[in-house]
Amino acid sequence: MQNLTEIENLVKLISKLPGLGPKSAKRIVLKLINNRDELIKPMAKVLAEIYKNISRCKICGTLKPISTECSFNNCEILEKKYDKICVVENISDQWSIESSNIYKGYFHILGGTISSIGQRKEDLLINSLVERVNKDNIEEVILATSATVEGQTTAYYIKDSLKNSSVKITKLAQGLPVGGEIENLDDGTLFSAFKNRSNINSNSK
Repeated sequence: MQNLTEIENLVKLISKLPGLGPKSAKRIVLKLINNRDELIKPMAKVLAEIYKNISRCKICGTLKPISTECSFNNCEILEKKYDKICVVENISDQWSIESSNIYKGYFHILGGTISSIGQRKEDLLINSLVERVNKDNIEEVILATSATVEGQTTAYYIKDSLKNSSVKITKLAQGLPVGGEIENLDDGTLFSAFKNRSNINSNSK
């Protein structure tokens, strides 16, 4: 490949995206270059707008307009009030569950899992989850973390963090494949996992 710094830098950036390596990144870059007006120009504009206008909520972790102010007492992202919170690892998990139309309620995006590379429990939005539960009259917390060691470790830590609360804590059914991540599950598996979720409160019978 000809030594063009701009192209090399773009290939390196795209290679950092999930599921993409240098070869895939090069193919994407060539596609962009061959469609400058149809892809590069509008994409650059949209990316600039996202960088300027969109951020991640520091309380619930979901995406929101930067101009939107959220607090524990007043969530401006959702107009409806719910009594359930579904806890997921990443925003992609939220999107997967939303697209399946199997759940109606709040979401809480942790931003990763405990034991992830470079991820500490202090970096996750667990403390804000506990505060949301205590202030928003939440009746049920659904733990929808992945069936990985990290996901289950995180779920256990959340359960322990909520031990002084009277909230019902449930987890998705064990039909989830071991090592399975929420965003990769089909709608049928998600539906079954939500429908058959189990109570994991320490005092449950």
